[in-house]
Amino acid sequence: MKIYNSLSKKVEEFVPHTEGKVNMYTCGPTVYHFAHIGNLRSYIMEDVLEKTFRFAGYDVKRVMNITDVGHLSSDADTGEDKMLKGAKREHKTVMEVAKYYTDAFFSDTAKLNIKTPDVVEPATNCIPEFIDMIDNLLEKGYAYKAGENIYFDTSKLKNYYVFGNQNEEELMVGVRDDVSEDTNKRNKNDFVLWFTKSKFEDQALKWKSPWGVGYPGWHIECSCIGVKHLGEYMDIHCGGVDNMFPHHTNEIAQSEAFLGHKWCNYWFHVHHLVTEGGKMSKSKGEFLTVSLLEEKGYDPIVYRFFCLQSHYRKPLTFSYDALDQAAGTFKKLKNRIVAIADEGSVDQAAVKEWHDKFTETVGNDLNTSMGITLLYDVLKSELNGATKRAVIADYDKVLSLNLLAGEEKAASPAADDELKAFVEQKIEERKEAKKNKDFARADAIRDELLAKGVAIKDTREGVIWELV
Repeated sequence: MKIYNSLSKKVEEFVPHTEGKVNMYTCGPTVYHFAHIGNLRSYIMEDVLEKTFRFAGYDVKRVMNITDVGHLSSDADTGEDKMLKGAKREHKTVMEVAKYYTDAFFSDTAKLNIKTPDVVEPATNCIPEFIDMIDNLLEKGYAYKAGENIYFDTSKLKNYYVFGNQNEEELMVGVRDDVSEDTNKRNKNDFVLWFTKSKFEDQALKWKSPWGVGYPGWHIECSCIGVKHLGEYMDIHCGGVDNMFPHHTNEIAQSEAFLGHKWCNYWFHVHHLVTEGGKMSKSKGEFLTVSLLEEKGYDPIVYRFFCLQSHYRKPLTFSYDALDQAAGTFKKLKNRIVAIADEGSVDQAAVKEWHDKFTETVGNDLNTSMGITLLYDVLKSELNGATKRAVIADYDKVLSLNLLAGEEKAASPAADDELKAFVEQKIEERKEAKKNKDFARADAIRDELLAKGVAIKDTREGVIWELV
């Protein structure tokens, strides 16, 4: 496999630290609100990357954090705490907010066929590990205490700007809106490892530490969680391109200072989903979520297909017209697949040949659009029906577009009057829950119906259902 490495700024042959095994880390959500579809583009592409590694024969262990404490709204370690902001907005405790939006996040990822990582670790589970790493950095002289906070000393590093995307002048106070002066810092690039009670007195979650009662900085959590579950060597670290600086830059600084050697060889960054108004965010324009797409009648898998038609290293422009076009293309593709005659026996040698083509194509810096093109090549090929289906099923292990799903609907059993009444009642309850913005309840009703063999779908004409 070949992958673009943000550190070297070139496409490189992927060579893991241990042959045949991939230690993979993906930055998880800050669970103070719903994930918007721009966030979810990154998780879709990271999911495809993991599945491509597995498709190519690697043994993958993927770890993801959940940021449920201490993520501030500014790169300069100042501003309002996002978790506290969510708690105030919804009149809940921080942990209630974290639980609700963590569940909502995984509900969204399930709808997008995103595999849950092998390890999911909330930051609040790892306070002792944070304290141990910070203590080690203090002992080694890479950190210092000032104003009752603990800071990482970036002047101790030969090269802090490892991604080469920032410079000293850009960080001057007043040049960027998100940079403000912290007089406790020895150097303007230094960042907080631990906040004490001297800051954010209304912070809901605090822990005892050798330096006072407080809470960890944002950057320390990924380093500790990565080392805890993947050991001293990480093969590939993933996230959105906006994580490159300062988050991933700071992760590298503290991790390599702690470990004493290079930490991660490959860095994978997904570019933004944008609208005509620019980068998508929770504070600008219509808050685009998976639930909103469903309310407008879109199958979430159409959004996944929309993302796979583009390359992860290019900004992707979202519009409903573009999504409609993707939906039309996807429907035609599915219809062609459904129409394949189930004839002949599977030619295993041909399946292997097409498997290798997909590995080479998508394994070239995650070229998903060419992977979809290969699907059309399969459809146009001289393969018999059974072999075409086998190849398509193989490709769908990575694409995860439900390409062969829904073909047996004609054989579905009929529902009796009692079940019909039950389903209609639940649909009304779900409608009321969505009206009240209780999306967790709405998803629970969907799952309850599915457990009874009933699948529901939101369309522009209303909710439709069928037995599965």
